[in-house]
Amino acid sequence: MSAGAGVDTSVAVGAVRLPNPVIAASGTFGYGTEFAGLVDLGALGALAVKGLSLRPSPGKPAPRLVETPGGMLNSIGLQNIGVEAFLGDRLPALRAAGARVVANFWGDSPEEFAECAARLDGAPGVVALELNASSPNRPEWGGILATDPQALAAIVRAVRARVRAPLWVKLSPNVGDITRVGRAAEAEGADALTAINTLRATAIDLEARRPRLAAGSGGLSGPAIKPVALRMVQELARAVRIPVVGIGGIMTGEDALEFLCCGARAVQVGTAIFYDPRAPLRIAEEMARWCRAHGVGAISDVIGTLQS
Repeated sequence: MSAGAGVDTSVAVGAVRLPNPVIAASGTFGYGTEFAGLVDLGALGALAVKGLSLRPSPGKPAPRLVETPGGMLNSIGLQNIGVEAFLGDRLPALRAAGARVVANFWGDSPEEFAECAARLDGAPGVVALELNASSPNRPEWGGILATDPQALAAIVRAVRARVRAPLWVKLSPNVGDITRVGRAAEAEGADALTAINTLRATAIDLEARRPRLAAGSGGLSGPAIKPVALRMVQELARAVRIPVVGIGGIMTGEDALEFLCCGARAVQVGTAIFYDPRAPLRIAEEMARWCRAHGVGAISDVIGTLQS
């Protein structure tokens, strides 16, 4: 019997029911198929695939990944195989493995966002669509779209008109007040918010007097951003009526439970996967073990229990 035996690990993010609260975050778990020999994909709460666009995208030049104290920087630039290749070549294998897929997607205009989402809508095995207008690595946008409530609202409105699947909107921390963009997404029909994406940052090669990333700057993830993420999740959970999925620096089960305590309904794990491909499963087990040790019968009982 596992250390977490007897604990109900299931959670619900709106209409999406998950066997445990831990989702592999987009951009850190490939398309899931790369991990099929290492991880039981059906045992994950869900997996969010690399951000998909209408056409394949090459991303940014190397070097585009740099380790930093307490985390890492990336400037991958939303490289992906395109939505049609994903639907034809990757999704069938994920479905056969019993995976619950969160299809992360993006575009360069509201119309492109909507068209990409429409092609994913209703695909077998896809339990939710995750709209990514919050990457700091798409300079073609002219800025991070999700930092502008009006720009984000226009995108969510266009997508919502084309899809019936649960629509999650991934928010940027690079704002003064994340609740303003969260409310804007909610008002246009988002079913859940995921927070946070990476913080815009840079690293310097002092000997060369140059940035260590070819793109100059990128997105910071890992344990260094966890306190920022916790604060923003707490603020969002209090400001909106739709569920929040917490992301940012989660390395252990206790980290994940802190996000639930702040009001998140589930969590996503990203940077930890680079160190340990089984991190989402390990973290789910640690959450259940903590609950058992503290007399908590269901992980969902921790949600929103922060004492203010």
